[in-house]
Amino acid sequence: MRSIWTGSISFGLVSVPVRMFTATESKELRFHFLHKDDLAPIGYDKIRKDTGEHVDPDEIVRGFEIEKGRFVELTDEDYDRLDIELTRSIDICDFVSLEEIDPIYFRKAYYLLPQEGAEKPYLLLVRALDESGKVGIAKVVIRKKQHLACLRTWEGKLLLETMYFADEVRRPERVDVKGELRKAEVEMARALVENLSEPFAPEKYDDTYRKELLELLRAKAAGQELPEPEQDADGEVVDLMAALRESVERTKRQRPATKKPAAKKQSARKPTTKKPARKAS
Repeated sequence: MRSIWTGSISFGLVSVPVRMFTATESKELRFHFLHKDDLAPIGYDKIRKDTGEHVDPDEIVRGFEIEKGRFVELTDEDYDRLDIELTRSIDICDFVSLEEIDPIYFRKAYYLLPQEGAEKPYLLLVRALDESGKVGIAKVVIRKKQHLACLRTWEGKLLLETMYFADEVRRPERVDVKGELRKAEVEMARALVENLSEPFAPEKYDDTYRKELLELLRAKAAGQELPEPEQDADGEVVDLMAALRESVERTKRQRPATKKPAAKKQSARKPTTKKPARKAS
């Protein structure tokens, strides 16, 4: 596995040289555009939007539209004009509790491993984060874009999780969600949540849709008979309380009965009381 970035973690006067590796990968199926007559692949052609003429890759540059119809070219030399220290440093701004960060801010995870000779400060930072229960909020430049990031530990290693900045998180529309909830409905809904609660085990979940789609594609390629498409049933108006009650009963039956802790046995002996000693006359 090749590192995609090398630099250092900086906090206070401490610097920890690290290498960055991608921690996750997408397993989604990727499709191609094909010609419907013979299924020949259709290529992606870069053309001028004004004339429709083909443009060779070596004639294309990167640019930014600073106002409608006005563009400015951005070259690699322009990137080099920026603060070079910023592009090679994970600069920790603050240490906070992980529970204070809403999951909506998290983006993509990367492993951070020590560069040669930096093992001791690396392990020291891992231990400090573990024992303090804190995570670092940092800024880092990855692939010519600055990210807000969360530096935390995972399985004894440092993990950097890029985050959205506050102005990148869209707020929900201000619409009043009105409705009256009865106490019995709330209690039943909470009981259903409790019945379906389990410790989080990520290996328990897999992409069944991707697997079934891949099996269908292989069957189609082999000329096998395919199942008939399922028809969507018309939406039924369901009594909410009845649905909750039935769901709670079903989940009760599915969950194994938990043994009640055995009551402590009472001692068969009666407690003895000492008689007060007589005072000497």
